[in-house]
Amino acid sequence: MDKRWLSFELHKRKILSLILSLAFVMSLFSIEWNNDLVHGKGFTTAKQIAAAFFTPDLTGDILFLALESSWTTLSYAVAGMSLAIIIAFFYGVPASGIIVANGKARRYIRSFFRGQLGFMRAIHELVWAWLFVASIGLSPFAAIFALAIPYGGILGRIFADMLEDIPREPIKALEAAGASKLQTLWYGYLPMVRASITSYAMYRFECAVRSSAIMSFVGIGGLGYQIQLSLDDLHYDEVWTFVFFLIALVLIIDLWSNQLRKRLVQ
Repeated sequence: MDKRWLSFELHKRKILSLILSLAFVMSLFSIEWNNDLVHGKGFTTAKQIAAAFFTPDLTGDILFLALESSWTTLSYAVAGMSLAIIIAFFYGVPASGIIVANGKARRYIRSFFRGQLGFMRAIHELVWAWLFVASIGLSPFAAIFALAIPYGGILGRIFADMLEDIPREPIKALEAAGASKLQTLWYGYLPMVRASITSYAMYRFECAVRSSAIMSFVGIGGLGYQIQLSLDDLHYDEVWTFVFFLIALVLIIDLWSNQLRKRLVQ
């Protein structure tokens, strides 16, 4: 590696570190350091919430409500991620530029679809949820679309990068045998990225479950909605019941995704 290039990279890092340090110091001066900074009854509330951790509400009605809300949260996540995978495929493939031979057209198509993917993932799913709730109301479609668009943008970008990083030797062999662009995609590119993209999609599915619970705070329904209602009523024992169900849901999905990844690697 060129020593001048290495020195330039280190110089850029020093400047960035200095800018971030100055921003941190300025943020400290912008805070009004007075007695109102911490709520007077905050420690009492924190103690109550911590104590409720050991005494969650395990009554039949709350457990049934938690189970029903878990199913709602999981349904939103599954539907949203299914649509996100479709978006990722139809945007990720052209964003990689592998299906266009012409250099100029390839550059324009690649930039256009990457820009679309960038727009999708630039807006947080909670903001999308607010927008869809405002436009179509408290409908399950609001939660599904709010998950599908940003996660489709994220998956599409990763999918495009994976396709671009594929070794060219197997693809050239297929092209030399007379394979079309569609055939090289189906028999060359996709089999080589299947395990990696599935593994990443499963990780994002875990994130989608948490996002689905968070979006419930806008009133769509699910575990987050029940947590909000319990917090408003100061029923912290119910809060922990719903939180434990959310944790269990994520852990089950994590175990399932690990088993799926092992099968794909074998």
